[in-house]
Amino acid sequence: MDMSSFQNLGKNISSSFSPFAARTGQFMREQLGQADDKVSNPSQEPRSTGATDPSSSAAPLEPTPAAARLNALTGYITQMSVVHQIRRRLTEQKTQLPPDYIELEKRVDALKQVHSKMLSVTSQYGNESYDYPPNLRESFVDLSRTVSEKVSLLATAGSAAEAQQALTKPGPKSAPKTFNHALGRAALASSHSLDTSEPLATALEKYALASEQVGEARLQQDAQIVSRFNAAFTTTMNTNINFAQKARKNVENARLTLDAAKARAKNGGLGFPALGAGRKEGHEEEHLTEEQRIEVETAEDEFVGCTEEAVGVMKNVLDTPEPLRNLADLVQAQLEFHKKAYEIYSELAPLIESLQVEQEV
Repeated sequence: MDMSSFQNLGKNISSSFSPFAARTGQFMREQLGQADDKVSNPSQEPRSTGATDPSSSAAPLEPTPAAARLNALTGYITQMSVVHQIRRRLTEQKTQLPPDYIELEKRVDALKQVHSKMLSVTSQYGNESYDYPPNLRESFVDLSRTVSEKVSLLATAGSAAEAQQALTKPGPKSAPKTFNHALGRAALASSHSLDTSEPLATALEKYALASEQVGEARLQQDAQIVSRFNAAFTTTMNTNINFAQKARKNVENARLTLDAAKARAKNGGLGFPALGAGRKEGHEEEHLTEEQRIEVETAEDEFVGCTEEAVGVMKNVLDTPEPLRNLADLVQAQLEFHKKAYEIYSELAPLIESLQVEQEV
């Protein structure tokens, strides 16, 4: 390439931004005050006072700090304006994506947000103590055995020592730290602080066993949600949606390659549009060499192929009923838990009511 292209580019830049830089400089001089007028306007000679200073013509005036800042700011503004103009021209020449493709991208982004939002909450089901009271203080002895184990051992204890051992000796596994299990342990400990003949002691022990059963049902619910819903949603995020993201990235890369090829062909190998150059619609391909035409056509084929592939991948992600199936598993696990809890409390409520009636009589 000859140097005329770069010379024309310099002329275009100068003609496009010199007036803007001059107006910006004038504005900044007005804002900085008149103390620097004689520095920024060297054509204005200082008024003669009748005496001639022999050193005035020998040494030029040093620019003040304000004038130096003004010059630096003007150069910076000019430079940024050139960059902005080039970016604007490149944006105008950017290959546009089909509206249907853009709509598919929005839907995939929304589906990804759905998975991320749901998992941010349902991931708590993998934490056994997500509903355990944070301010509750239970000792190692309290968590040494489950409620049902303690009740069974107490029923077979023949002495106070055996009963005490049943309450304090650690079992094969510690009690779960859930809200319902904590309720059961509190109720059982409260029942043992009362005389065994009192109706309240009996009711508290039955409530302790029921609370533990509800807690176990909650743990079963959590395990089902983690294995069916959370695992499935995570897999979808890491596979199908991730594949769609990669396909979209390939489209973007192909589009950048195509735009670069078009820019090189259109601007004589510069790779970016010349400032001030008018757009020649309908004549862009007339000046292309065979090599440039092949480069553009190859980039276009790659862009079209990547776009078609991305469309197929995104449609597969959006058309699958897997998220609905996963949501049905989530609802079913919660339904089974609440149904089990309802059955447990439905059996417990009449027993406590009968104890209340007996005590009232």
